[in-house]
Amino acid sequence: MLDVDYLKSLGQFDLVYSWGVLHHTGAMWQALENVIPMVAEGGKLYISIYNDQGDASLRWTALKKFYNQSSKPIKMGIVLTVGSLWLTRSSLVRLVRFRNPLPFKEWTDEKKRRGMSIWHDLMDWVGGYPFEVAKPEEIFDFYRDRGLVLMRLRTRGSKSGCNEFLFFRLPKKDRTASGA
Repeated sequence: MLDVDYLKSLGQFDLVYSWGVLHHTGAMWQALENVIPMVAEGGKLYISIYNDQGDASLRWTALKKFYNQSSKPIKMGIVLTVGSLWLTRSSLVRLVRFRNPLPFKEWTDEKKRRGMSIWHDLMDWVGGYPFEVAKPEEIFDFYRDRGLVLMRLRTRGSKSGCNEFLFFRLPKKDRTASGA
């Protein structure tokens, strides 16, 4: 997503889909910019970007950086620790809500649907570095200023995970008329 010449060689598309990728480039804002010419006039851009959680995002960034600089045994310990903490928290929340605290089949089915095992998903979550984040309004403003209109937004609020955006690229004549 950072090689502009390569991206130009691909052409334009009615739908450009980038799920959980642009925030792992080490140059997220440049990647967000570079994807725009790939979206044809009247086309749609569907992206997910990690939600900015303030201090929690800073801690995740530090953990991911440390993980990627660590030896294999340390990496294993980090993944097991994070996985144990996640499992404990998730189980307690489900228990308080009178739900099955350990729905292994549900978790396994969800991961299979996404093409990952629980273990590989956890390693990806802990080790995904570079790791950049943005508030929903930052993404909205960025694309609005470049002639894209927000069609749908699914936010995570203060929770971890990705905010999901669906943008529509106005035809050039409409961008000129609207001042975008």
